[in-house]
Amino acid sequence: MKIAYSAEIGALQSSLGERIQRLRLSRNLDQRTTADKAGISHRALVNLEAGRGSTVETLLRTLKALDYLQGIEMLAPEITVDPLALLDNPKPQRRVRRKRGQRRATR
Repeated sequence: MKIAYSAEIGALQSSLGERIQRLRLSRNLDQRTTADKAGISHRALVNLEAGRGSTVETLLRTLKALDYLQGIEMLAPEITVDPLALLDNPKPQRRVRRKRGQRRATR
């Protein structure tokens, strides 16, 4: 299942929840066992899998309980530095500034 870049937040949460549920089922674990192993409430796991909002901590605890910490790497991969880019600018970029006259995009 491929996710469209234009998808709404609710649709993205639902998709993530479905994927976590499939991962749990592939590990042959029920919700109560997974929640206990993760140290979260059963309701928190139900909400996560249903895409009804959850905390980052609940997501991380669940991924850890499912022995799937590489999921974190997929969510936020470590950025590597291109050695050729260091020739142009030896200091890595630490922040991005908005150009004058640009306004923030509304959510």
